[in-house]
Amino acid sequence: MMIKPLRNTLMLAAGALLLAACGGGPAPQVADEPTARLEGPVVDQRWNLLLVGTDERLEMPERPHFVIDRDGRVSGSDGCNRLTGRAALGDNNRIAFSDLATTRRACPRAEDAARVTGMLENAYRYLIDHDRLVFFGPDQRVLGGWRRVD
Repeated sequence: MMIKPLRNTLMLAAGALLLAACGGGPAPQVADEPTARLEGPVVDQRWNLLLVGTDERLEMPERPHFVIDRDGRVSGSDGCNRLTGRAALGDNNRIAFSDLATTRRACPRAEDAARVTGMLENAYRYLIDHDRLVFFGPDQRVLGGWRRVD
């Protein structure tokens, strides 16, 4: 079963991030017209949701996912609705999502879809381990994990 290795990765990532995160600093600013194009391993990749928190899997009508393009635009799905917004990356693996919006289709899993959007809205830092992306909140709590789709 894959949950144990992923949980170990998340816990290891949380420990490493705690050590690296002591110097907080302000959140990266999300500009309407970014002056520099975004670069890095988070950008121009499709990320599919693996877990909420450290071990909860969601069964959604469609796979929650997102992509951040080089201009900072976010597109994807919360599992029920199309998702759009903006993202900024900063020093020390800082990340900030803003202007997140979703279509509001009727969905049997609307509460879980809101949790996916909430994870993005609350993401403060990230850590990448191979093909996995982990989001942490401002309190260094693991918000969830995503897997890169090749």
